[in-house]
Amino acid sequence: MQNKKLGFCLFILLLFGFGDLAFAQVASTNRKAQQAYQEAGKAISQNQFAQAISLLEKATKEDPTFATGFQTLGDIQRRLEHYDKAIAAYEQVLTLNPSLTALTYFGLGEAYLGIGEYQQASEYLSSYKEKGKLSEKSQLLVDKYLADCAFSLQHFNGMNTGLIALPASINTDKDEYYPKLTADNASIIFTRKENNQENFYESFLVDGKWTEAVKLPEPVNSARFNEGAHCISPDGKYLFFTGCNRPDGLGSCDLYVSKKENGNWSEPFNLGPGINTRGWESQPAISADGKTLYFVSNRAGGQGSYDIWKAELEADGKWSTPENLGPDINSPFDEGAPYLHADNKTLYFSSNGWPGFGKNDIYKSVIDKDGKWSKPENLGPAINNYLDQRSFHVSLDGSIAHLASQDNNRQWDIYSFLFPKEQQPPAIAYIAGLVFDRSNNKPLDASIRVTNTSSKEIVFEKKSDYIDGGFIAVLPVGANYAVHIQKEGYLFDSKQYALDKPEFANKRYQDSIFLEPIKTGAIATLRNIYFDVNKYEILPSSESELDLLLGLLKANPKLHIEIAGHTDNTGNKAANQTLSENRAKAVSTWLISKGISAGRLSVKGYGDEKPIAPNTSEEGKQRNRRTEFIVK
Repeated sequence: MQNKKLGFCLFILLLFGFGDLAFAQVASTNRKAQQAYQEAGKAISQNQFAQAISLLEKATKEDPTFATGFQTLGDIQRRLEHYDKAIAAYEQVLTLNPSLTALTYFGLGEAYLGIGEYQQASEYLSSYKEKGKLSEKSQLLVDKYLADCAFSLQHFNGMNTGLIALPASINTDKDEYYPKLTADNASIIFTRKENNQENFYESFLVDGKWTEAVKLPEPVNSARFNEGAHCISPDGKYLFFTGCNRPDGLGSCDLYVSKKENGNWSEPFNLGPGINTRGWESQPAISADGKTLYFVSNRAGGQGSYDIWKAELEADGKWSTPENLGPDINSPFDEGAPYLHADNKTLYFSSNGWPGFGKNDIYKSVIDKDGKWSKPENLGPAINNYLDQRSFHVSLDGSIAHLASQDNNRQWDIYSFLFPKEQQPPAIAYIAGLVFDRSNNKPLDASIRVTNTSSKEIVFEKKSDYIDGGFIAVLPVGANYAVHIQKEGYLFDSKQYALDKPEFANKRYQDSIFLEPIKTGAIATLRNIYFDVNKYEILPSSESELDLLLGLLKANPKLHIEIAGHTDNTGNKAANQTLSENRAKAVSTWLISKGISAGRLSVKGYGDEKPIAPNTSEEGKQRNRRTEFIVK
């Protein structure tokens, strides 16, 4: 009898995991049935669930009145998500011994929820709540399930048809999930699970078709360890990912980063203590500006078992102490797979804690200017259902999304769909730049900084790649931006992008920047110095450009420059000459007020004498209205 109790307690611990779920075991009077039941307990202890099911089926066949055997069989089938079989077993329990345990009603409720039969699920869960003596933890779970039923009965309108499975070059008879695409949607990296081993695969979009996915080579993938749950920087050059049980790991799973150099991924770098703990860290998401890392962890201090956290990249290149996103995002249950859109404000994530259709659904939340997240919004039955949905990704233009979802066989595949207009994130555009040394055309690893000229907020800050000089800056539409490019030993360059109107949405701006080495006669244009029409008072939006010039002069104390003003040919020639000179003087006066010696500065107005473009169009005239400085 002692062994029978031990076997029964083992069932309860393995199948439920919380203490108030207990029932009065009723042993079978059939010796063969009871023996098979006990052997099933041993199989469960070794996670041999297929064998346990076979033994329990044998037990219930030997004794068709064995309600406890049917109950345990239902519990295992439910754990394995074989919900139809679980329901059949539980219904046998109610027929044979409806008072055996209130757990039968819980099992039926969860199983019906698992197949999207929300009315039946609600009825059985309500019965369980009435019959059972629930702990606080169990009460929380049952109330959550009931909230799912109520939400689903109001919003679910049948299985969606909008999801389009990616082709066989990507989806196979294995599990595929965590799709992440580069900014141009031209390549996808995803996780494939084969023989309980997770690895990265990559496919490219060529002539509108995805190529056969190929496993990424070492050192990112490994033969001994699991790799997956990743994100890619917009330029496709940095891969943040999860590596489990690696020799340099701090816990069971850690976060790593690898850089693509000359077409190959570098040796993965463990992000180290602070980000990684002795617990479990996974599912990274890097913001478009590279400054904020979101990830999932079960570390202490969270709201539930698995929460979303974030860390900021500090000036010294180290990550700040991670901060929990708090109860506005994290529920008492599990959140995961964060994805921050390129607008740096719209967060998509999976959760089984907020009201949904069962299992994990995809949610959306937007952060406001005060740093508060909006209430998570379920993306609805267009993509969410009673199956499991996770790992969401939205194209930069917001029109196409990818996600991983279970099919009816509970297998994971990757799907795409057209994102409804009302749910799309704010429009963005992006600048794809290349930086070179003007004297020899070699690529440069220059510092790139993009500033919102109205708010003066720095929205992007990063170095261009030292191999090819490339960078991609993703910018929300709705503002004007100053782009500054600088490197020690060179004059800085600047660009301006007016992205204040909706028609600029989803545009790709390709630009090549050539930096002049600091030498006598070198010229740089101050493209983000602003004046009102026919005025020479410097506008506040010029501040970021002036600060850059000030920094150059302070870093090079022997540097002397001429500040040159230019106009187009509109209006009186003498007036243009005076205006150009006064504008140049205004820049000189500002620099002197910040501590630059007047002896290092000379001023000259050229009026309309030195155009760099024809004055026959507004665009040409705008280019001619400029302020330059020349190294003396």
